[in-house]
Amino acid sequence: MRHADSDGSPGERQVGGAGPLDLNLLRTFLAVYRAGSFTAAAHLLGLSQPTVTTQIRSLERHLGRELFERLPRGVTPAPFAEELAARVVAPLDSLAVVTERGGADGSGPADPVHLAGPAELICARALPALSGLIEDGVRLRVGTGLTGPLLDELRAGRHDLAIATIRPRGRTLTAVPLMDEEFVLVAAPVWAGRIGGPDRPAVDVAAALHGVPLIAYAEDLPIARRYWRHVFGKRLSCRAALTVPDLRGVLSAVVAGAGFAVLPRYLCLDELASGALVLLHEPEDPPINTGYLVQRPGSSVNPHVALVRDRLLQAARTW
Repeated sequence: MRHADSDGSPGERQVGGAGPLDLNLLRTFLAVYRAGSFTAAAHLLGLSQPTVTTQIRSLERHLGRELFERLPRGVTPAPFAEELAARVVAPLDSLAVVTERGGADGSGPADPVHLAGPAELICARALPALSGLIEDGVRLRVGTGLTGPLLDELRAGRHDLAIATIRPRGRTLTAVPLMDEEFVLVAAPVWAGRIGGPDRPAVDVAAALHGVPLIAYAEDLPIARRYWRHVFGKRLSCRAALTVPDLRGVLSAVVAGAGFAVLPRYLCLDELASGALVLLHEPEDPPINTGYLVQRPGSSVNPHVALVRDRLLQAARTW
């Protein structure tokens, strides 16, 4: 969808210079720009995908500029679209506050903030940090799941913010580091006594764990396999004795004496402090995974999204 350039640089052209411009076209443009795809923008706007496509083409004809380049997955903004977004985002967002939030003074109730992330991290860290905002009137709708599907849902507009265990690729989402989680090798004291203390050489610890039941998050042992590669420098060859698709369930089983596991340290701090769990090994360089706070580009119409985002980033400094 390329159009011949008209006279004047993009910075000199007036939006809607060829006549009155329907603001709905600009709203649709901004939704596509932020969502990174026509389909995701359609979901955000409550429109059909063909309607979004038609409106973008109408805007392109009006401006005489190409706005988006189609990719195998979604679209990317053309240079003129970047400039256009910078010019219209503030006035359109301000107008949305007036029309969608109950009046010019913003006195109407804001929409709920949709937050998603791993169930364990959401429950153990995010929700306690956000409790004060709930008391102040912020409404939250929380979803949990694996990072890949949650990021797809974020792109489609089903969430406002997501906590991800990997940094998303591409330009359709923006991510900032939130926290580092350290993985630890743990068991109940009954098993730890048979294996030995955490100061044993790594090779001895790995050998001593042969025959001890492994409690894991999933059948392919993603966390344990990473620990083995990083700390022991070898491939983990055993199978899980018990799998639970929630690390809180893994923690519960290990505390009860079912076997050993690799868990995020933040999740078992209390159990380690009380002696309900014991570290089986303390490597100088433990495995670390960075979590990210992710959202679609641009500011949200809902002011409470920024409140939730800022509170999470502030609280994560102590996690």
